[in-house]
Amino acid sequence: MAETIAAAAPPPGRVRRILALAAPTTLLAATQVAALLIEPWLAAGQGTLALAGWAVVLPFALLLGQMSAGAMGGGVVSAIARALGAGKRDEAAALATHALVIACAGAALFAIPLAVFPRSILGLIGGAEAAGAAAAYSAWLFGAGALPAWLTNTLASILRGGGRHALAARGVIGAWLAFPPLAWVLMEPLGMGLAGAGLAFALTMTGSAAVMAAVVMAGGAGFTPNLRTPLRAALFHRILSVGLVACAMATIANLATILVTARIAHHGAAAVAGYGISARIEFLMIPLAFGVGSALTALVGRAVGAGDWAEARRIAWTGGALAFGVTSAIAIPVAIFPAATAAAFTDDPAVRAIATQALSIIAWAMPGFGIGMALYFAAMGAGRMAWPVAAGLSRIALAVGGGWVLGDWMGFGLTGQFVAVALGITAYGGVCAAAVRPGVWPGGAAARAPAVPGRHPQNG
Repeated sequence: MAETIAAAAPPPGRVRRILALAAPTTLLAATQVAALLIEPWLAAGQGTLALAGWAVVLPFALLLGQMSAGAMGGGVVSAIARALGAGKRDEAAALATHALVIACAGAALFAIPLAVFPRSILGLIGGAEAAGAAAAYSAWLFGAGALPAWLTNTLASILRGGGRHALAARGVIGAWLAFPPLAWVLMEPLGMGLAGAGLAFALTMTGSAAVMAAVVMAGGAGFTPNLRTPLRAALFHRILSVGLVACAMATIANLATILVTARIAHHGAAAVAGYGISARIEFLMIPLAFGVGSALTALVGRAVGAGDWAEARRIAWTGGALAFGVTSAIAIPVAIFPAATAAAFTDDPAVRAIATQALSIIAWAMPGFGIGMALYFAAMGAGRMAWPVAAGLSRIALAVGGGWVLGDWMGFGLTGQFVAVALGITAYGGVCAAAVRPGVWPGGAAARAPAVPGRHPQNG
């Protein structure tokens, strides 16, 4: 507790270190947030059914980004940074090639089911009507966009592994700046409707992937990948030992939204669309927290590598406080003015009423989600992932199980479900925060050993 209080007024040097590393990624996050706020507004312009279709696809689209950028991307950054730190540039180049192979496999996991069988899969979540409205959108988004999105984020991770955070951010910012106007042109003047947003995503990510590939192949990360290098299980393990754990965490986070959406689908398309607006704003906390979290992974990892767990905890709490402030700046105004927020996305009275109800309850918990995400990234640097996994599971248990108790068994309906979602988010932040204490992040020489097999604690 004393460390927590001390972190409330951290030394300026610690804040500067975090902000210096966080600035490029935070700028990228701000650009992405702006684009992601425009997307549901464009979808709402196509009608309530289109907005419901967009909401059904939303968790999968978010999972695609989280897996390729922050989760498996974290494994790529960690492995390449570790190789470069040891002066092994040839090994870093080989790891980059392995990362691109993983990106192709990751893209296939999304493209095959969601582009080939969108009606069957999405119908299980949002019902036949919403799935029908989303089918073409899903086909373009994942069929044409999954591979370039994975490649873009993997190439950015290769650059970050080489210490080129600003260069990595610039390469992706351009895509998010181009996405909203291109989506509008395809959806409105060219008449593609919701499917136009999926095509716009695919086109902008393809352009970004081409630019990032040119930069990386020109040696932008400090080495040139050798695409003909023999593939080795040991190098895949370097990346996957970190990336798979983080991907599991991202899956758990989005599974909560998927299951809640499935639970409320029987209330109709307006309920799915209304909750989709709330879920979009909820998940905006992730890129906002990622800006700070990407710095925490590196700084905490360095402190742990030096055996200074007390400093690692202070860095984690300082970053957590920064993330709390950033996410509160978005979430608290939404909580105070939920009706105005809902009205900005849709003119449908039924959708607006449900979105207002959801935001008036859930938005108050969103800053806790922000601090939980920041401390999750700090836990990656510390190599202590058990508690964040428990936090994700508690979120699902409360959001889904609590929703059944409050919404169905106790008869509070959608209000009870939204309270359960807020409780799940709060639990996530609370459990992640409880992990950053001496009993879990120990001190002393014995703590130098990595906690995750194959993972060096000095690398984030």
